[in-house]
Amino acid sequence: MNNEADGLRKSLGSWQIGLYGLGSMLGAGIYALVGKAADSLGNAIWLAFLAAMVVALLTGLSYACVGSRYPKAGGASYVTQRALGKPWLSYVVGLCVMMSGLTSMATGAQAMAETIAKGLGMDLPVKLVAIGIVLLVGLVIFRGIRESMWVNITCTVVEAVGLLFIIAVGMRFWGSVDYFETPTRSAGGSSAIPMMLILQGAVLMFFSFIGFEDILNVSEEVKNPRRDVPMGLIGAMVVATLIYMAVAITAVSVIPWADLAKSPAPLMEVAKAAAPWFKNIDSIYIGITLFAIGNTALLNYIMGSRLLYGMSRQGLLPALIGRIHTTRRTPHVAILILFFIVTALILSGSVKQLAESTVLLLLMVFTVVNIALIILKRRPGEPRGGFEVPVFVPVLGALVCLTLIAVRVESAWSLKGGYVAPLVALAIIVVSLGLYFLTRPANTVVKELE
Repeated sequence: MNNEADGLRKSLGSWQIGLYGLGSMLGAGIYALVGKAADSLGNAIWLAFLAAMVVALLTGLSYACVGSRYPKAGGASYVTQRALGKPWLSYVVGLCVMMSGLTSMATGAQAMAETIAKGLGMDLPVKLVAIGIVLLVGLVIFRGIRESMWVNITCTVVEAVGLLFIIAVGMRFWGSVDYFETPTRSAGGSSAIPMMLILQGAVLMFFSFIGFEDILNVSEEVKNPRRDVPMGLIGAMVVATLIYMAVAITAVSVIPWADLAKSPAPLMEVAKAAAPWFKNIDSIYIGITLFAIGNTALLNYIMGSRLLYGMSRQGLLPALIGRIHTTRRTPHVAILILFFIVTALILSGSVKQLAESTVLLLLMVFTVVNIALIILKRRPGEPRGGFEVPVFVPVLGALVCLTLIAVRVESAWSLKGGYVAPLVALAIIVVSLGLYFLTRPANTVVKELE
């Protein structure tokens, strides 16, 4: 039995889970994403964020349902095993989720180290500084989930304040442009915005919502997961959407969309134009970027450690990895293992292609989780959660994710060298299968963990 006495400490409420999810989504990427979207959508960027939220929410609702039914640290791996009973698939799903987090950590830690070196004007050993950052984050997570959440809350507030500042100083410009103008539709034109254009923008913006899935891996540490996991997850997605849409409207109101599309730092340009009286704003936003990247590393580290712990409890990984520290009640062995893996990734110097491939891996995992929920909802005797969705939600969620995989692969293949990311994703799946058949976990359990 996995209970409070021998498991993870239950100390999280709905607002903490909500900020956890919000922190996962409000990354540094939004500062560049607005410019990319403006290139194809013009002033209608906000529509793409709205469409992306609807698309992402299909899978988000499935995750909310899964989290309220099965609050397990193994997350996607656990629900895959419970529904499909295929240990090899559960193993691959778990490792794919873990790789997405670890590559994000490795790239993020190096980006932080480079930013610090640039800010200080010093020639620092970037890789060693990055490893030091990962070590510091690991020590925070070892200390406890409550302490980790306070760091997350601080970072999330800083991230949100940076975006809310842009909205606040730029709100006086609202209403100054036609928010339906696109590169193919002039201001005041009578023709409708092509649906395909909005969908293409939604595909791009969809990835700004990735992060909500991390909530599933900390659901075992939530006091009332039947209520708090769905409330926190859906609430985080709605708040993120409102912030994204308001930022998009502000950006195109302050600076013409064509100029945003050309700018390497579009939101920085918006802040400067809307608040010319604010001195040294560049330095402020560099600091906010550090908080955003650091928060992403923290949340991915938490997710990865809980995932390894959960897979160990399922019997998919050695029992040693599932050990809990007697006083801190944290999975200290899993935390240590992840530190060594991320260190190896940082030293390898070839993380970029790996990071690009993990988006495809996550979409594959989303597809599997949606299919798993369909099976579990139709299976007699399965416990119902505090939040249930109609079966068409995971059906549509799976179809959308499969479509996004096809779009992502097709667009990658059309670019020079773009085929590398899909091939790396395929290689990760093949290697994961190889590791499974080499280690051959023999005592996979699911029901016993309830």
